[in-house]
Amino acid sequence: MHPTHTELGVVYRNIERADPEAVARLAQFGVATVHEAMGRLGLMKPAIRPVWSGAATCGPAVTVLLQPGDNWMLHVAAEMIRPGDVVVAACTADSTDGFFGDLLATSYRARGAKGLVIDGGVRDAKDLHAMGFPVFSRAIHAKGCARATLGSVNVPVVCAGAMVNPGDVVVADDDGVVVVPRHLAATVADAAEKRAANEDAKRARFAAGELGLDMYSLREPLAKAGLRYID
Repeated sequence: MHPTHTELGVVYRNIERADPEAVARLAQFGVATVHEAMGRLGLMKPAIRPVWSGAATCGPAVTVLLQPGDNWMLHVAAEMIRPGDVVVAACTADSTDGFFGDLLATSYRARGAKGLVIDGGVRDAKDLHAMGFPVFSRAIHAKGCARATLGSVNVPVVCAGAMVNPGDVVVADDDGVVVVPRHLAATVADAAEKRAANEDAKRARFAAGELGLDMYSLREPLAKAGLRYID
């Protein structure tokens, strides 16, 4: 279980993760599709970017609350990782210090983590790319961190404007990061499948030369709005 409010100095060992089948289904889709399928909700702020282009991940969240300039709790979180998890780290105050690098990435990958999302800085970008370990951060910053101040692990956090509870599904790619509440994972996966099928049909029509003006019946409302064509 986890609390309904943020606590400091606690680690919740037992969290309820989203259904693995629903996670696997969500992993088939991009962030934009999942976001739209969920009613245009759940996005983190666009400052969160992949450290290397092409990075993508999807998995249940292990959440971390950090203190500025202190990565102690990222080490604590490593023990809580189960294969397939994505670590999501927020901070109690604004900080772009380099909380995470290739050494922690090596540890996380050995534990089975599928990536990290952090509202802060990371370093060793070249090494993270070479490892193929997906990391999404607000900054790349070589500045190191201390290990002296307690935060928490597996408590609710707000990461880059998005509420993340332990076990929620995190989907991340070049378009950003979206969070799907654990109890909605299967429903959103259903909606994403329908949306993707609909987009495939539209893509075929566009490829055949059809215009969006006609596909979406835009000509009449454009005319009513006063659009004029002049030869």
